[in-house]
Amino acid sequence: MKGMLLFASLVSVMTTFGILLSIIFEALHFFQTQSVSYFLFGTEWSPDTAFLEGAGRSDAGSAQAKFGAVPIFAGTFYITMMAMILAVPVGLMSAIFMSEYATPKLRSQVKPFLEILAGIPTVVYGFFAALTIAPAIVKFFALFGIEAQYQNALSCGIIMGVMIIPFISSLSDDVISSVPQNMRNGAYALGMNKAETIRFVVLPSAMPGIIASILLAVSRALGETMIVVMAAGLRPNLTWNPLEDMTTVTVKIVESLTGDQEFNNPLTLSAFALGFVLFVVTLVINIISVNTIRSFHRKYKVSTL
Repeated sequence: MKGMLLFASLVSVMTTFGILLSIIFEALHFFQTQSVSYFLFGTEWSPDTAFLEGAGRSDAGSAQAKFGAVPIFAGTFYITMMAMILAVPVGLMSAIFMSEYATPKLRSQVKPFLEILAGIPTVVYGFFAALTIAPAIVKFFALFGIEAQYQNALSCGIIMGVMIIPFISSLSDDVISSVPQNMRNGAYALGMNKAETIRFVVLPSAMPGIIASILLAVSRALGETMIVVMAAGLRPNLTWNPLEDMTTVTVKIVESLTGDQEFNNPLTLSAFALGFVLFVVTLVINIISVNTIRSFHRKYKVSTL
């Protein structure tokens, strides 16, 4: 039994290393032909000539393929940030309501409806964003004389935020509900009201789990593809205007790996370079979150002594 458990643990670890190595090897092939510095700091993504070169076109030499990934990563983090601005407060407040204020009957009725959002296919969210939210945004800003594109980052961020609300609310609800009732009773005995108990006792105790739920939501938003394709567009666009179209890393990975170009074409290999950078960014986010949770644990233990 111990050997079976060890094998099950090694499967996930070795799978992670296998994915990482496969991405690294192909990314190295890409960086052998393209500039690493321009890929990380360049602001223009125009790989069309790379496709022409792979196809043997004689007119491919008239322009040079450019793989500046800054607009792609900027669009990824910009859309994710808008989604989290909506999802974090709504998800956390709904979790507090269901765990601390709602009656057991109301909680049993509301929570399943909230969790249904997590089971809706992302392509349905994309349709809703493209056919309902985006036109509504265009008409709303037209009232103030502001022009908005029908494919815009704002509609994508709103729908993506709605999609990841259950990840935060459900997990946070479970974590908050697991805080021992004795801690609440002790706070009430010291004269705290319900709101003060939630703020100073319940939330600090549940904060590591809440941070983990937010991290899961961020990872989910970073990896979303269909909503971005249908609501935000395919064009790498470096802008702060949420009413313009832009794209994300996952969309460009799918776009680079689909088509009739050769596998060793720079356009195809760019997908592995994008994936490798996204892997590193996700790893950094995980490290920061783990350190934050540990420091919060230390601070909370000191404050409770």
